[in-house]
Amino acid sequence: MGAQQVNIVVDRSSPVPLYHQLAEQLSRAITSGRLQPGDAFENEIAVAERLRISRPTVRRAYQELVDQGLLVRRRGLGTTVANRKVHRKFELTSLYDDLERAGREPRTRVLDMELVTDEVAAAALDLAPETPLLHMARIRCAGETPLALLRNWLPPVHSDLTREELERHGLYAALRDRGVKPVVAQQSIGARMPTTLERRSLAIKGPQPVLTMTRMAFDAGGNAVEYGDHCYRAEDYTIDLMVDER
Repeated sequence: MGAQQVNIVVDRSSPVPLYHQLAEQLSRAITSGRLQPGDAFENEIAVAERLRISRPTVRRAYQELVDQGLLVRRRGLGTTVANRKVHRKFELTSLYDDLERAGREPRTRVLDMELVTDEVAAAALDLAPETPLLHMARIRCAGETPLALLRNWLPPVHSDLTREELERHGLYAALRDRGVKPVVAQQSIGARMPTTLERRSLAIKGPQPVLTMTRMAFDAGGNAVEYGDHCYRAEDYTIDLMVDER
């Protein structure tokens, strides 16, 4: 199969660097599904000549996508779209929303829903340690492929949340339907080896790590909305973030 040509518009009057404009448009072509895993990319020289920009600019854009896990470079084979991962932008969304936006088929299997007491979760939600919290454990899949084991704790006001709501939509969609909108969160991201339950739930074979994320989300009034402790298959999941100089 020949190299896929993506229609790129470069705005030389924009303060956004040219390499970043190129990287963003190529990234959208991949995450939207216009480019599929294994598709060949135009080589750097062809793109540079077509867009009338320097080859180092194209190389930097391609490297940004390689760093994000979107492209793979192989000597003698050129540059191709990487095997599909879930790429979560560093913004306040749910994995369900991310999968849906990427054109994947989000599915949820609810493992457990019950009222519990948990001192760590209660502290995160700014509640008394003995407060009964709604705890839920879910496996989130893209089609039939398990991607994440999600554990969340909600304040007792949401104890009437149902399995059907969680299986039909994501947690944040269910909260929005109830007039609750998380607008800011404190997140901590890490990596470790999986537990036996996580290995079994995510169909992990061999010595593969999982990515982890804990999250405390708050509404516009500063009220705690949910506390989450999640883990993800590292080979199928990545988190993208933009950093800038302060």
